[in-house]
Amino acid sequence: MPYILKKYYPLRNIVFFVGEGALIFLSISFVYLFYWGPDIFFTGIKLFTLRALLVTLIFQLCLYYFDLYDLREIPSFTDTATRITQAFGIGCIALAGLYYLFPITIIPTGVFWYSYFAICIAVACGRALYSYLLGRRMFTRPILLMGTGDLAADIAAEIENRNDSGYKIAAYSGRGKPGFILKDIPFIQDAGQYLKICKENKIEKIVVALDDRRGAMPVRELLICKLNGIHIDMGISFYEGLTGKLLVEKVNPSWLIFSQGFNKSRKTNSAKRAMDVVLSSCGLLASLPISIFSALVIKLESPGPVLYAQKRVGLKEKYFNILKFRSMQADAEKEGPVWALQNDTRVTRFGSFIRKVRIDEIPQMWNVLRGDMSFVGPRPERPVFVKELEKKIPYYALRNNVKPGITGWAQVFYPYGASEEDALRKLEYDLYYIKNMSLAMDILIIFQTIKTVLFRKGAR
Repeated sequence: MPYILKKYYPLRNIVFFVGEGALIFLSISFVYLFYWGPDIFFTGIKLFTLRALLVTLIFQLCLYYFDLYDLREIPSFTDTATRITQAFGIGCIALAGLYYLFPITIIPTGVFWYSYFAICIAVACGRALYSYLLGRRMFTRPILLMGTGDLAADIAAEIENRNDSGYKIAAYSGRGKPGFILKDIPFIQDAGQYLKICKENKIEKIVVALDDRRGAMPVRELLICKLNGIHIDMGISFYEGLTGKLLVEKVNPSWLIFSQGFNKSRKTNSAKRAMDVVLSSCGLLASLPISIFSALVIKLESPGPVLYAQKRVGLKEKYFNILKFRSMQADAEKEGPVWALQNDTRVTRFGSFIRKVRIDEIPQMWNVLRGDMSFVGPRPERPVFVKELEKKIPYYALRNNVKPGITGWAQVFYPYGASEEDALRKLEYDLYYIKNMSLAMDILIIFQTIKTVLFRKGAR
């Protein structure tokens, strides 16, 4: 699991998460020690540790679900303080429920509230320090960016606009005038200076981000740098690791063929199927009261069936009928299929609600149980749209090499969209998922989906 976390999230984010957990745990421990004294504390240290770990786990989960571990931008102090207060408030409610069910985990009232204030101070100070370090690009790895075209510009924008990328551009180079400008960063036109620049700036990585490498790549100079211990990275691969998506319009077939990934072992497929069966069975049983209530409201609100079946493209381009609770008028597509619209007038009042909280997708767990879908994968699309998109978007057909899913990498990282441009952007995430798919990645996506549903992001 540590390797998987490091692969999908920047190392600095993992260190920050673990460090903040340690701050919360130590805050409780010090209050315990001060309140009870060393004799009682060390006598019951096992129980104290269990109670402190429980509070740490609950508080960090709440911070995660309130988006306080998304460190791409530095939020304002007011926004951070508000969300921390909300997160810890929900955490206290969750702990109250656990204390009722498991009294042995209860922290005495005085210790709890002293610990609460100590945690607030420790978290506030820790985040202020981390924001300071991020804002000044400290502890980042310097790189030399080679290229002056669109790919180099995309990489530069990702690094410069994100505080948690873990990199900083120490120099950039290329032939001719660059199509973008990086302030206070030297532009190198002579490739013969690469090794000197790398040594002066302690650069350990050169990112080759040329739109067209034919006749434009200084092979000799790059080879000299490589022999001096400097890592040479392809721009497409670097961008993939930086953003969690593939630049579909810039990827050539040879890169897809020879790059690592796209491994679907029998063991992984079996584990994924087992997880699908368990989650869909438990999900259908747990959501039964909600499903019955939703079915009654849908039937009372507008004429038509409760469930809506629609043909979609699945694994190996086989068609299947996806099931949903009906959220539109029964005759919504009497004039033919169209993309979903913002503030769609065909959607009923209750339909708008169940879309926002994803209740309309509960019946799809039956599709998962039957084997038409997986819990995690690219969203299945309608045949008429698939035919259009395969003609216009490169590699779109590759989505059909895995089972479609209820949720996916694109769903949690890209806002809901229904257009050809949105399909292209979502494909960048879908291909990244297909290339790197694993059981651990599915679990991370499910955790992220829960957060997405709680904050009503992405639904339309």
